[in-house]
Amino acid sequence: MEEKRNYKRRRKRQQRERQIKIACMILVVLAVIGTSLIIKSCTTGKKENTKNTNTVETAANPKKKEDNTKEKENQRQQLLAQANQIAAGYDYDSAVALLQSYDGYENYTELTDAIASYNEQKAACVPINVEEVTHIFYHSLVVDPDRAFANQDSDHQAKGNNQWMTTIDEFNKITQAMYDEGYVLVNLHDIAQETVDENGAVHFSPGTILLPPGKKAYVLSIDDLSYYHCYENYGFASKIVLDENGKPKCEYIQADGTTVVGDYDVVPLLDKFMEEHPDGAYHGARGTIALTGYNGILGYRTDISYQTRPADLYKDKVKWLENHPEFNLDQERSEAKKVADAMKAEGWSFASHTWGHLKVASISLEQLQADTTRWKENVEPLVGNTDVIIFAHGEDLGDWNDYDQNNPKFQYLKSQGYNFFCNVDSREYGVQIRDNYVRQTRRNIDGYRLYQNVIGKENNLSDLFNAADIIDSKRPPVLPLG
Repeated sequence: MEEKRNYKRRRKRQQRERQIKIACMILVVLAVIGTSLIIKSCTTGKKENTKNTNTVETAANPKKKEDNTKEKENQRQQLLAQANQIAAGYDYDSAVALLQSYDGYENYTELTDAIASYNEQKAACVPINVEEVTHIFYHSLVVDPDRAFANQDSDHQAKGNNQWMTTIDEFNKITQAMYDEGYVLVNLHDIAQETVDENGAVHFSPGTILLPPGKKAYVLSIDDLSYYHCYENYGFASKIVLDENGKPKCEYIQADGTTVVGDYDVVPLLDKFMEEHPDGAYHGARGTIALTGYNGILGYRTDISYQTRPADLYKDKVKWLENHPEFNLDQERSEAKKVADAMKAEGWSFASHTWGHLKVASISLEQLQADTTRWKENVEPLVGNTDVIIFAHGEDLGDWNDYDQNNPKFQYLKSQGYNFFCNVDSREYGVQIRDNYVRQTRRNIDGYRLYQNVIGKENNLSDLFNAADIIDSKRPPVLPLG
């Protein structure tokens, strides 16, 4: 029974996350209107003869009536602005519902005209082929290329940074270029429709995504957003924090040791872009964050090993603990959960990347089970349940034929609630929507892929953008890792 309940919770989760912002907007509007009525009632109900007195005062002072009319007009304009923002993200039904929440909306031409416009725009949309949706992914972005790529001839980490990472400048150019090409970000779960039968088993069928003609959908994910110890002093952000408004930002330690907070990685940069371009995201979609756990998550040292300090604790973790004698596991976990909750409120979702960044096809079933347990004990309580696993190193359970339903690793991951499986593949798109699972290939947008396209060794990014227009002028030639 518990497994059935978990399935139902997962089925409803995505819908709740989409609707929560709309519900909050409606509640705010109703609260404002309600507060105005309460104040008016309190003001006019102190004495039995208040009604008559107030009528006389209003007649004698028409400015009160004028102010009240102006206040209501401002409320309608605010509501209309919110609805326009929602409709810009192709969520026309929610935009209509928001305007219809205004009492007597039928009597206001600006509201009824907007509702008619939203319905016309929805009618003009067409379903996209969800089996042709591309999926791109990034790692943490390079803030300072001079620090990240220096001495790659002798520094293996610097060489890896040049291979695997994208710079902030490149990311911003890619985001703008794809937007200009008509790409619209969708949630991974949008590509499939999930149902649950009377036995609690989940079933999947192609999802319905309606966009204006000419628009194209894409999914985005970020790998390893843990801010590993090996990133320190290489020009990456150090953690995700919340600003004074509760919005996710990044902490960045500059070369001189000073710490600043700003838009230094994918999460805040994409949030900012989509706030300015709401038509770049379908129903307010954001990306999926694939997390390991061995160095904690989101820059917080949340793994139990930091507290228990086993004999085989990695040297970089030992060094970090020596430099942070004030470490408190409960506090780290509490802060990480606050950040994760704020990210989910913005539309971000989370996935397992295995606790130890393991190759699922190469390890034994027993190793996979132990690793999954560690992820569920150390990461899941902070980010919430997920039915998505994004394979580390891109290594899948099998080839691109349908999964073998008798594969013991597949059976185990299914038993742990995973229904969406993502690997790495440079093809334009690859989607399998089967009765009991969904699978999608992902394209690495990194220094290696950009450089190979620029020098003409590959041509597998041209459907998204022109790599020569994107590559950072500060990026040196990308050397082989071997």
